[in-house]
Amino acid sequence: MPTILGNVIDFFQVIGIYEVVLPFLLTFTIVFAILEKTKVFGTEVIGGQPLPRKNLNSLVAFVMGFLVLASAQLVEIITQVSSQVVVLLLLIVFFLTMIGTFYKGKDKEEVLTEKWQTFFMFFMFIGILFIFLAAIKDKQGHSWLEVALNWVGQFWTSTAVASIILIIVIVGIVWLIIRKEG
Repeated sequence: MPTILGNVIDFFQVIGIYEVVLPFLLTFTIVFAILEKTKVFGTEVIGGQPLPRKNLNSLVAFVMGFLVLASAQLVEIITQVSSQVVVLLLLIVFFLTMIGTFYKGKDKEEVLTEKWQTFFMFFMFIGILFIFLAAIKDKQGHSWLEVALNWVGQFWTSTAVASIILIIVIVGIVWLIIRKEG
């Protein structure tokens, strides 16, 4: 038996909220925020303070949002990537919740040292890179991640790949041994 809220979600799907409105708003917001922060179009003095040119920034962000909507492939990529990035963020939040549950230190704010923060930033970067590579497809419908893994798979048993892996492992071990703490 369908629920009222379930019917609302279905109605939003039918009228295109997920394929039109949300990708437009996401693109508009991100582009506008970047333009406001970087002040690419300069500033204007209002009330004695230099402020970004909101009219130009909003117009460019508006146009970029509509250009994204013009490409169904871009909308599909944005929808797929944003949903998977949310899952990645949830994994991080769950992991941090587990750390907070079992941590018995005095300062809970200092649970995440700089090493952990660096690890999480690296993990998020790799995760988002894989998500993007899996979302972008070629003309045959294969994702760039599939193509890259197939290409690497062709050479995986070769001596050259084994040599490169060995060199990376040796350089990593040497770096761990000789690096300075703090």
